Amino acid sequence: MEVDRADGRTANQRRPVVCTRGVLHRAHGSASWAQGETKVIAAVYGPKAGTKKNENPEKACIEVIWKPKTGQSGKQEREYEMVLKKTLQSICLLNVHPNTTTSIVIQVVNDDGALLPCAINAACSALVDAGIPLKHLAVAICCSVAESGHIVLDPSKLEEQNMKAFIYLVFPNSITSVLPDGSKRPGGEAMEHGIVTSLTHGVMAVDEYFSCVKLGRAAAAELSDFVRNSLKLKAGNDPSKAG
Repeated sequence: MEVDRADGRTANQRRPVVCTRGVLHRAHGSASWAQGETKVIAAVYGPKAGTKKNENPEKACIEVIWKPKTGQSGKQEREYEMVLKKTLQSICLLNVHPNTTTSIVIQVVNDDGALLPCAINAACSALVDAGIPLKHLAVAICCSVAESGHIVLDPSKLEEQNMKAFIYLVFPNSITSVLPDGSKRPGGEAMEHGIVTSLTHGVMAVDEYFSCVKLGRAAAAELSDFVRNSLKLKAGNDPSKAG
C-alpha cells in the first residue's frame, strides 16, 4: 500500500533542496538551507579568544544560539541547541584552536517540517564557509513512521503532526574519501556505516527504527553528493539546487 502524501511525493522521496553560502557579510561564515518550504540561515562567528564557563580551555568551545521565527526561545529551542552543539562538537577539530569559542547562530526563516536536520545541514555549510577545521562533514535527514507502519522520508510539518513517531538522523558525509578502506570506529563499526546523531520523538518498534535508518542512510548518501557539489561553489555564486 502506497502512502498518500499531500504534495504528491512517494514515501521515500525528499523535498527539493537549495543551499547558498556567504549570505551574511558580517559573519565569518554563513549559509542558508531550504528544503521544501522549510528554510534556515546559519551564521558562524569566531573563533574568538576564551571559552565559556565550565568548558575545557584546552579545546575549542562550540556555542549554539537558536533564534525562532517569532517569539522567545523555549524548551524545544534549548533542546535543539543542545543536540546541534553535540553534533557539531563531534565533527569539529576542537584541538586546533584551543581556548577559543566559535558561535553558531541559527535563524529559523520558516518551519514546514524536518527543521532540526535543515539547521544541522545549514550549520555544516556555514562552518565550511568560515574555514573552521572539521574532521568531516555531516548530513542530516528526518524519517517518520505512519500509524500504518509505513516509513516516510522528509515529512512536512503537517505530516510530522500526523505521524506516530519520527526520527532525526545525522550521518558522516564522505567519510570513505578521507580515510583508508576498512577504517573503523573504536567499537569496530565501519565509519561509513556510523551515525553521528539519532534523536527520536514518539514511540516506534525496533524494526521500524532500523527501517528508518536504512531509508535515511540512502537519502543521506544522495544528500552527501549534493553537499559536496554545493561546497565547490564560491560564496556569491548562484545557489546550488537539488531536486
